Amino acid sequence: MRRALVLFALAAAAPLGAATSAHAAERGEAIFAGGCFWCMETAFEGQPGVKSVVSGFDGGSERNVSYEQVSSGTTGHAESVHVFYDPAKTTYAKLLDIYWHNIDPFSAEGQFCDRGHQYRPAIFYLDEAQKKAAEESKRAVEAQLKKKVTPEIVPATQFWDAEAYHQDFWKKDPARYYSYRAGCGRDARLREVWGDKAGHSAVH
Repeated sequence: MRRALVLFALAAAAPLGAATSAHAAERGEAIFAGGCFWCMETAFEGQPGVKSVVSGFDGGSERNVSYEQVSSGTTGHAESVHVFYDPAKTTYAKLLDIYWHNIDPFSAEGQFCDRGHQYRPAIFYLDEAQKKAAEESKRAVEAQLKKKVTPEIVPATQFWDAEAYHQDFWKKDPARYYSYRAGCGRDARLREVWGDKAGHSAVH
């Protein structure tokens, strides 16, 4: 899989606090990492209340990173998705539920066939409210699965959009996308972990 970047600065870089929390809730934004961002895009796109999903990178300190830089595993970033949603139609809690059921929660340094720190699972929170919700959801998942799970819950740094060809890749080259998804064993592993509650591509 090869997938880099138009600069997009998030207000998440601002100090956390009550004002930031209120603003984040009004904006309706969330950032998640779960391996290949092509697949994480389709996990959220088409879901009720989700307006758009952007593939990119978060979690590192370097600026203006490209896909090639991130894929080398040297920048500290993770392939991520920036989800824009309508808070009147869905909730952050619902997005967290979608997130968990679309990752392997026991795999820390990569997801499915994609290995390395750049493919680590993570919830990048934008404010204290999201942090609390993410931590509560993680405890609930651990109680359900009766095992510790590995995704990080860490503050968002700065989100950088990937190159245009990565956006909505499933539309641009569906044969390659679905071949990659099947070959990577994503859906098989999700069924193994989650059974009939396993996540899947929300778009067809």
